[in-house]
Amino acid sequence: MKKNKTKQNYKLTQQLSAKKLSTQKKRDPFKEKGVDDFIDFRDVKLLTRFLNEQGKLLPARITGATSKMQRKLTTAVKRARHLAFLPFVGEGSRY
Repeated sequence: MKKNKTKQNYKLTQQLSAKKLSTQKKRDPFKEKGVDDFIDFRDVKLLTRFLNEQGKLLPARITGATSKMQRKLTTAVKRARHLAFLPFVGEGSRY
């Protein structure tokens, strides 16, 4: 009876450890670039990394940005679009 219990516990721990290994912590792309609190809306090269081909913003779960930085990114992209640094629509979806 005890043997059976230890086998179940062993299986459970094996599954948990395998699950932990597969999920890696996402790195914040802004900390890598040295951006702490302000995202410059004139930095088009940085902003285009977070847009897809259609000109839409990529979600934070894909880019790895924190929710706070994602909100600042959204504001910066909107400002850049309004001042014509970035297009509202990508090249492929215009027609």
